[in-house]
Amino acid sequence: MSDIRFVAATPVLASLDILQTVDFYVKRLGATAVHADQGVYGIVALGGIHIHFWACSDRRIAEATGCRIAVEGVDALFAHCTRQGIVHPNAPLHDTPWGTREFAVLDGDGNLITFHERLPI
Repeated sequence: MSDIRFVAATPVLASLDILQTVDFYVKRLGATAVHADQGVYGIVALGGIHIHFWACSDRRIAEATGCRIAVEGVDALFAHCTRQGIVHPNAPLHDTPWGTREFAVLDGDGNLITFHERLPI
């Protein structure tokens, strides 16, 4: 396995309404809409990060799902998300014992998105 290097991961999250989900990421987080096929599949880009969405009719699935996204400039992103009113009330900006500074938002479907930045050593 020494000749294998894992290079990226793409979250695929549940969406109750593909068009509304894509719109949330575009308007609230400044994402670029890549694909939106209502009732089927959607994709947004945040810089070089892509998030995919599959159509789901059960809100409980989305509310039990999330992902972590590494960023540079987590404090500025937190300020932006605070102005947008999307920071999860139980996940404000904080430093963790595992060496990251992070916070989380809930998208319109209930997916928990945690943004994190590695703290300097």
